[in-house]
Amino acid sequence: MGAADESVSAGTSHGSVSTSWYDFALGYLEMRWPQVGAKTRNETNDALCSVTQAMLRNVRGRPNDELLRQALRDWAFVVPRPDPRMAPADVRLALRWVERASRPLVDLMDPVVMRAVMQALQLKQDGMIAAAETQGHKRMTLVNAVRYAIEQGGLRTDPMAPINWRITKTVKQVAPRVVANSAQARSLLCALSYVGGYRRARGRRLVGLFAGMYYAGLRPAEAVAVSLPDCVLPTEGWGRAILHVTRPQAGKKWTDTGRLHDERGLKSRPPGDTRPVPLPPELVMLWRESIQTFGTAEDGRLFFNEHGGIVGFSTYYGVWHEARDLALPPDVADSPLAARPYDLRHSALSTWLNAGSRSHRGRRTRRQQR
Repeated sequence: MGAADESVSAGTSHGSVSTSWYDFALGYLEMRWPQVGAKTRNETNDALCSVTQAMLRNVRGRPNDELLRQALRDWAFVVPRPDPRMAPADVRLALRWVERASRPLVDLMDPVVMRAVMQALQLKQDGMIAAAETQGHKRMTLVNAVRYAIEQGGLRTDPMAPINWRITKTVKQVAPRVVANSAQARSLLCALSYVGGYRRARGRRLVGLFAGMYYAGLRPAEAVAVSLPDCVLPTEGWGRAILHVTRPQAGKKWTDTGRLHDERGLKSRPPGDTRPVPLPPELVMLWRESIQTFGTAEDGRLFFNEHGGIVGFSTYYGVWHEARDLALPPDVADSPLAARPYDLRHSALSTWLNAGSRSHRGRRTRRQQR
C-alpha cells in the first residue's frame, strides 16, 4: 500500500459512513466473551489481534509490531476492558493510532483485502507458518466474526466465500518417538518420588497425578480435577472414576473468577455430561497411597499443591522434567520420549491399542488352529 492509502475514505461504496474493523471487533468480543470458556477467549483474542493488524492502513506514525501486539492483546481485546488511563503512554498512543488506521469493516468485501487477512492467520509472530490447529482456531474466529457482521448488517454477504484458501490438513497421529513403553513409564513414575526434598514432596504428591495419565489415559486438565467423591477405590481389584469437570489452565485475564484455572465440562461433550473411567489395580493402589499420605484438598481433589490449590502447569511440568533426568539415560532424556506429561496419555492409548491388536491376533490364531 502506498501513501495514497492514508486518504482512503472510511465510507462504503455508496458513500455512507462505515464502522471500522477495529470498532466492530471490540463489539464482537463483548458479545462473544460470555458465551465461551477461558481458553477460547484466549484463542479469540489472539485471532482478533492477527486480523486487526492485517486490517491496518498505511498511516503515518505506525508503532512497531511488538507494541501494537501488546496494546491489542493486553488492553484492547479483553473483557472488561482495562481503564485506558491506566495504560502506559506508548500503549495509549498505539491504540489511538489503531483507531485512525483501521480499515472499514466493509473492506473485507475486497478479495485482495480478504485474502491478505486470511494469509495473516497462517503465520506466527516470527513470520513462520503456524500449526494447522492454530490456523484452524484463528480461521474459526474469523468465520464467526463474519457471520456476526452479516447478522448485524455490517456486511451484505460472506467475503470469505469466493476466496479459494484452505488450511493444509495434517495427519493426526502420535509420533512413535514420544511413546514410552511400560518399563520406561514405570521408571518415570518411580523417579517422581525422588524429585524435591522429602518434606516438601514436590514429586511424591504428584505420582498419582501422572499415574492417572498413564494408567487411565486422563488429560492433564482432567487429572488435576479428579475428586474423591467421584471415585471408587477398593482395597483390591479395579476401581472407577466418574469424570464430569476439567480444570484447564488459561490465565487470570481469561477466566471469570480471575484465577489461573477455568472450570469446564468434559472436552467435546455436552455440558453436564459424564465419562466413567475404569481404574486398573496399579492406579487404585497409587491413589489410595496418595490419599493416606497427603489427604485431599478441601473440595475433595486428590491432587493439589502445597497450599491446597490446583496444581499448575508450571509445577507439574517442572517436576516431570526433573523426573525424566533421573529416570532416563542421557541420550534418551535428550530425545522426544515422554517429553511432555501429555505424552503419558499417548503411551496409555498406544498400550491399549497394542493390547487389543494382540488379543485380536490371538483369537484369530486360535480359530485357525481349530
